[in-house]
Amino acid sequence: MGRRVGHGVIIPCTADETARGAELVSRSHVPGAFCESCPRHTNQPRWSARGEHVLVTEVTNALPGGSSLLRNEPVQARSSARLAGLLDAAAAVIDEIGFERLTTAMVAERAGASIGTVYRYFPDRIAVVEALAIRCTQRLASRFVEALDASGAETWQDANDALIDMTAEMYRTEPGFRAIRFGDPADTGTGDAEDRMGALGATVGQIMRDRFGLPDDEHITRAWVVLAESGHAVLARAHRDREHPDTELIEEYRRMNRAHLESVIAAS
Repeated sequence: MGRRVGHGVIIPCTADETARGAELVSRSHVPGAFCESCPRHTNQPRWSARGEHVLVTEVTNALPGGSSLLRNEPVQARSSARLAGLLDAAAAVIDEIGFERLTTAMVAERAGASIGTVYRYFPDRIAVVEALAIRCTQRLASRFVEALDASGAETWQDANDALIDMTAEMYRTEPGFRAIRFGDPADTGTGDAEDRMGALGATVGQIMRDRFGLPDDEHITRAWVVLAESGHAVLARAHRDREHPDTELIEEYRRMNRAHLESVIAAS
């Protein structure tokens, strides 16, 4: 599989975005697994000159007691696809009833798998929620880069709007996304020290510095974290009815977001 670096894994890069059935994201700025070498990534920004490949199975954050999030990490493509299917099933159930009522039996039933298959990878339902939360975070970061490229944003303000729009779209379209407080480990009961929302905010800040020359300032970095946290809370509320989101609430957050960033940047 590759050697570990923190919660990530160094893996050989096959430059195959399908990853033989597993979900592989070939994008920079996304926390996860890093390719050893790949000529396609030699021009990536300084966040990672080697490029980053994010596999949905890279969800190895520590759980209480020092155990691994995954009991068994998949090595073969079939195992990776099975794990992705379990996460998809969990997302569908969470969309319907919320993560508080999720059980491993529900995940197994929805995935058409045995309960033993679930426990092969996850020690309990909390680990399932954590794994899904990490996948949502990775997908949001990856799709933000894609949206930024597609939008042709020329200013950080345009890029910021693209990020808000992409996050709102994820709440509407990504199964399980709006039901999970993936930035607050206390809500899932894990006590996980890994600050995913903080990492996401830092990642967005790095993208903005690389693309638009924003200052490398601790106040700006902290502002991104604050806005990531507050944005999750506001957008989750705005999408309580996915079919009829509260667009006025979204626009109010957009105005607050821009005004706060402009004041912090001006003072830096």
